[in-house]
Amino acid sequence: MLKELCLLNGTSGDEGAVRNYIINEIKDYCEYSVDALGSVIAFKKGRKRPNKKVSFNAHMDEVGFIVTGITDEGYLRFATVGGIDRRVCIDRVVTVGSGVKGVIADKAYHLLSDEERKKCPAVDKLLIDIGASSKEEAEKAVSLGDFVYFDSDYYEFGNGFIKSKALDDRIGCMLMIELIKSELEYDTYFCFNVQEEVGLRGSKCTSYSVQSDIAIILESTTAADLDGVSGADRVCVLGDGPVISFMDKRTIYDKELFSLGMTLAKKNGIPVQTKTAVAGGNDAGAIQSSGKGSRVMAVSVPSRYIHSASSVVKKSDIENTRKLINLLLTKIYD
Repeated sequence: MLKELCLLNGTSGDEGAVRNYIINEIKDYCEYSVDALGSVIAFKKGRKRPNKKVSFNAHMDEVGFIVTGITDEGYLRFATVGGIDRRVCIDRVVTVGSGVKGVIADKAYHLLSDEERKKCPAVDKLLIDIGASSKEEAEKAVSLGDFVYFDSDYYEFGNGFIKSKALDDRIGCMLMIELIKSELEYDTYFCFNVQEEVGLRGSKCTSYSVQSDIAIILESTTAADLDGVSGADRVCVLGDGPVISFMDKRTIYDKELFSLGMTLAKKNGIPVQTKTAVAGGNDAGAIQSSGKGSRVMAVSVPSRYIHSASSVVKKSDIENTRKLINLLLTKIYD
């Protein structure tokens, strides 16, 4: 399921293919609706009706690009959709619109000036080469406003690692689908949100609709466990289990929920970690402060090279995240 989800294209504002896949997977197991922005709100009936309303949340969208112009020579100008480091863009294969292949182009290294070699070019200086020889030819294949996606294979390598685009946050979507298909003790809501990468827009709307007392956010988060990086600068580490955050750039997480997650993991032999940097953000930032407010908790899978065509996670971290959220389901309603 994760491979199928990751290989779908779903840049922020263009999540239709991901939404359709999710609906097809959950439609026989729950009630669901699609809101005006395109987020899916699912309600799974449990054996009991809880005193607290609990929601699980993941976002369907991924970072990408959008076509903003076409040069006379047939190259495409573009802008980023979501937070993408321009260093991961150059020479990447991309898919434009419904299937046009292209390459993000820059001058060859041996043609760069000494000054140019010292800098990574700005996105507005890069172009997408789709093999067109003129503006007229390019206009037959693409249009302004077409979304552009990283063209990336999904594969497993090494000792239990996975490489793909969109692991943030198709992992969260997969885990929520699994929960919906399972037998739950209590009634639970599940929100598959749009447009997280461009400002937590979908979750702001779904949180108003659901008004949960407790919201659990399932996502991927940045790991920096690379050669030459040590101590707190590593932030979190692949293979060390799910990440439970205490604070990021958008949210201060509920202290009791943070402690509950840590305690459950340690008592049940599940490796667990927290981030050693206050960085990033996720849908909790909108959910926490919408409507009457919600107590929030984030359970994340550590990911190297996040927001690129080649994000990397470890399968054991996904499995241990799965174990932890199933334990949370037994205690979160207390």
